[in-house]
Amino acid sequence: MIKRMNWRMIFRFSVWMLCMGGIVVLMSFIAYKKQDLVCKGVSVLMPGAENFIERDEVDAILLQSQGVLTGRKLSEINLEKIEQNIRSNPYIAFAKVFADMDGIVHVEVKQRKPILRVINLRDQDFYVDADGLKMPVSSNFTANVIVANGKIQEYFSGKVDTLITGVAKDLFKTAAFLRKDTLWEAQIEQMYVNDKNDIELIPRVGNQRIILGSADSLEVKMRNLLAFYKQAMPKMGWETYKTINIKYTNQIVCEKTKVDSAVVKPGKSLTETFLPPDTIVDINKNIPGKTNNNKLNKSI
Repeated sequence: MIKRMNWRMIFRFSVWMLCMGGIVVLMSFIAYKKQDLVCKGVSVLMPGAENFIERDEVDAILLQSQGVLTGRKLSEINLEKIEQNIRSNPYIAFAKVFADMDGIVHVEVKQRKPILRVINLRDQDFYVDADGLKMPVSSNFTANVIVANGKIQEYFSGKVDTLITGVAKDLFKTAAFLRKDTLWEAQIEQMYVNDKNDIELIPRVGNQRIILGSADSLEVKMRNLLAFYKQAMPKMGWETYKTINIKYTNQIVCEKTKVDSAVVKPGKSLTETFLPPDTIVDINKNIPGKTNNNKLNKSI
């Protein structure tokens, strides 16, 4: 018995075949048309505020790669090679090169976005971009980013490369965190790695050093610091402390800057320890219904 034909399925298949045939014909026509197309100009698009590489430098790459483009047949121009040469520039994160049916060669360039500048132990100076890749500094443009120096052993070969050392990775993680918060981006102007491999934050307001330690529990540490800034510093004074140690998530340890020698007794330290900031709200006062866990532990 002959099965009933599914005319709907046959119709759909026929339409699909016609569409595919049309696409093939159209693509063939475009390819044939491009054989005769002549380059009438070059359009370069470079969005963003970074100016590590200028338009004339892109033009120089184009000239070095394929020579003068205007007036030549598009079939004679190796667009893929141009794209590869542009991407080889250490300041370029992305490049796309294509030609349209009007004979215009389009060059789209996206520059790298540094978020950290590093000066290592060898006095090598380099940036770290938003993707965590090392990139060289430029004589054309200086990025307004946080600077890190001190005991940093991360080596820079001069080429775009990934971070290797744990300290450098922590610096990058910290810089990325600070950059996302307008308050911390404005307040923290430098990072320093001390002899204990602890990261220290240098603020714009106040003379104290903020000992961060590593980038572990970074969000918690910075939340503790913010609460300390809001609740403790106005009472103690912004110039009271030499260091604020937030490397431990369960306490904040502060070292005073100056203390009258007549007041300090032998065997006493110059440090003060605060409990977690959620209990700092009423320092040196009892909270009704709660134990006095929010007292400042003074060892002077």
